Amino acid sequence: MQCHYCDRKAAYGAEKGGVTVGLCEEHFRERIEELAESDELAAIREQIDVDSAE
Repeated sequence: MQCHYCDRKAAYGAEKGGVTVGLCEEHFRERIEELAESDELAAIREQIDVDSAE
């Protein structure tokens, strides 16, 4: 499988609804960094309170 963003071989594949998209190592890391900085992830963290140790 090829990376969705470039011509390199995909190291990871993400599947949703029967469609699989490949990502090379570099683009996978970029997407993870974007997610880590997103407001959506911050909202999820608040909802599940990941900082509390129970």
